[in-house]
Amino acid sequence: MKKYVSHRRAALGAAATALLLATTTTATATAEARRPAAPAHRPADPRPLTGLRVLLTNDDSMRMARPDASDGKGLYEVRRALCAAGADVVVMAPWANQSGAGTGATAGGRLTLARRTALPESYAGDCATAPARGAVYGVCKGAAPCGPDAPGATPADTVRLATGGALAAKAGWRDGPSLVVSGSNFGPNAASVVNESGTLGAALAAIDEGVPAVALNSSYDPAAPAAPAVTDRTYRATADFGAGFIGELRRRHLLQARYVVNVNHPHLAPGQRPRGTAWTSVGTRRLVRPVYTAEGADTFAVGGALCAPGAEGCRPERKPDADFTLLERGYVTVTPVGPDRTYTGQDAGRLARYVRGRG
Repeated sequence: MKKYVSHRRAALGAAATALLLATTTTATATAEARRPAAPAHRPADPRPLTGLRVLLTNDDSMRMARPDASDGKGLYEVRRALCAAGADVVVMAPWANQSGAGTGATAGGRLTLARRTALPESYAGDCATAPARGAVYGVCKGAAPCGPDAPGATPADTVRLATGGALAAKAGWRDGPSLVVSGSNFGPNAASVVNESGTLGAALAAIDEGVPAVALNSSYDPAAPAAPAVTDRTYRATADFGAGFIGELRRRHLLQARYVVNVNHPHLAPGQRPRGTAWTSVGTRRLVRPVYTAEGADTFAVGGALCAPGAEGCRPERKPDADFTLLERGYVTVTPVGPDRTYTGQDAGRLARYVRGRG
């Protein structure tokens, strides 16, 4: 199971309060949701992202070559939805899967772009009328052309490369993108997994470069018979929700580079709708425990095990408004994720007094 960073809600100030009001449902101190008064009716704008230049990336890759399409289907669904909402979209994403890469970046060497000319058939015409025509590029490591086995650049690499000159060279965006959207991810990014998520890593790289960012994540089907799987309808629901939500954030001037807006969409049965949209915190619960299995004297196989609540080595949930808790209850969760990892909990004061007292 892949990628499931800390932040302070108070640090977002007035902007976070406004974003709270932008959601349709708000998590309460008991981790349930309270629906605010219905806003006055206003006609929906069918193309709320017109004029917005969007760099779209992910950590699953842009190839969509696996039988289950887990290596990019979410990205193409988001590309479709953003273009339908009026955005001008360029994709620059890892050539090969970079799940779990976090905020890692390449410090030297070469990165190479490969434009994809033959797109997945069902998505080929989605951005045909946009200025950049929804151009799709994969980014690999090294100076050689990106081949089948070429290592992928990290998600953070793709954003830094794009904003550092590649978008200007390939799309003529000399002022860079208006927004970075990362995802839609194969699986949720919540609780402990946020720390290692490449989807969040790309978005955090964007705000480091002064560009607002939204991360979108599609939840697994819990009834999948074997390995974790995301249904086509969840990918589509995530993308359609994301495009509309970004339009509302734009209208309210809430696309800012001070925080990443991390959105997790639940898996739902056919015909079901989310229970609402919940304002949440990154949870404390550990969702996946690493497992290392010896293979001979010096080699270990790397794996992982899902954490059952209360299991040894698995942290419990301590927050009443935790993202994964509300996601499991059927809410779309919206969580502000900031780059400031300074601890501000109960023990920080005692530690500060001790350090200051040493002179």
